[in-house]
Amino acid sequence: MKLIISFLYAIGMPFYSFILSIVAMFGHKKAKLLVNGRKETWKKLAKYDNSSSCVWVHAASLGEFEQGRPIIEAIRAKYPKKKIVLSFYSPSGYEVRKNYKEADLVCYLPADSASNAKRFINAINPEIAFFVKYEFWHHYINEISRRGIALYGVSVILREAQPFFQSWGEWFRDMLHKYTRLYVQDAESANLLKSIGIAEDKYVVAGDTRFDRVSQIAANAPDVDIVARFVKNASKVIVMGSAWPPDDEVLFPYINEAPKDIKLIVAPHEIHSERIKGLVSRLKVKYSLFTEPAADIEDCQVLVVNTIGLLSTIYKYGQIGYIGGGFGVGIHNTLEAATYSMPVLFGPNYKRFKEAVDLISCGGGFCISSKESVKEKLDLWLNNAEELSIAGKKAGEYVASMCGATEKIMKEVEAKFA
Repeated sequence: MKLIISFLYAIGMPFYSFILSIVAMFGHKKAKLLVNGRKETWKKLAKYDNSSSCVWVHAASLGEFEQGRPIIEAIRAKYPKKKIVLSFYSPSGYEVRKNYKEADLVCYLPADSASNAKRFINAINPEIAFFVKYEFWHHYINEISRRGIALYGVSVILREAQPFFQSWGEWFRDMLHKYTRLYVQDAESANLLKSIGIAEDKYVVAGDTRFDRVSQIAANAPDVDIVARFVKNASKVIVMGSAWPPDDEVLFPYINEAPKDIKLIVAPHEIHSERIKGLVSRLKVKYSLFTEPAADIEDCQVLVVNTIGLLSTIYKYGQIGYIGGGFGVGIHNTLEAATYSMPVLFGPNYKRFKEAVDLISCGGGFCISSKESVKEKLDLWLNNAEELSIAGKKAGEYVASMCGATEKIMKEVEAKFA
């Protein structure tokens, strides 16, 4: 079976790259960005000075970057002369963070092949590598192992259904054995590793570095003048983050009927003009756009944040968080709100997200399924300050209790660099 899977992988990866190039030719935006971005990587590497070794961090996309970011910034702070290379698989990560100032080089990861792995690793000269969460690339891991480079998994989360844990999964399991250490999020992941014979000194239950990241953001969140003016006359503020149209449908009826001192800050997941037009068309109360603040913004009931990059800071102005995506692809980041000790609401598609399940278990998170269930929960909290305070405290305590993964990983980094 190992030989069959190895053969299929050997022909499958080039075939996938070929299909990507064809799709890109026909104008698929993400495919075009990925194909062109990988070509650009080799040009960047030709100019990169690899005379000294680097720390290499690889993340699939933006969410995984946020999990790797605390490690990058901790290394930069403690070892400012160390070079850092940050690679991405997905355009949705690279295009947002291609100018990330804490890395000396930001690039796409070339397709996984033996020749690309050798060429890429030769070019960046890593002494230590971090792969975040789900990133398991056969040829890169083989080449890292062959060269004796320390390889760590960050915020890794494993599930029984993955190929590693199947009877035919030996080829995949080989990759896990080649890690220096796997820093996993939970005991379930650790037990799965144990079940396939991974030595106990090869994995650590460290939690998720995102908890460290959101706590850090909250501790250093700057004031946002427009938002401060907007909430000036509010008794309670609901912050609706990463909202999609189905989220509007369940929450906006409540806001349209709520007293004027109950205010809503809504940050839609997409901010193109059609989305903003559709959003505001559902509002029956006075609103302001963030980019075009009304002169009397303090008298508006809804603030539409039609720009990116502010949500994690804006949550600090709220007492209740609503996290979008739960009526579609899956909920977005609950931790950015919960870290401010506010309870969080989200739709029914949350079960793939451990932190959402945990928040429900501890009493800081709540699943809603309709505009009626939203009304029931908000009426309770807005009319009972104690209930709201208790739920918010539980959310904040949960985030605080899960911090510390970065510190655990950094102890190993410090030992490595000692």
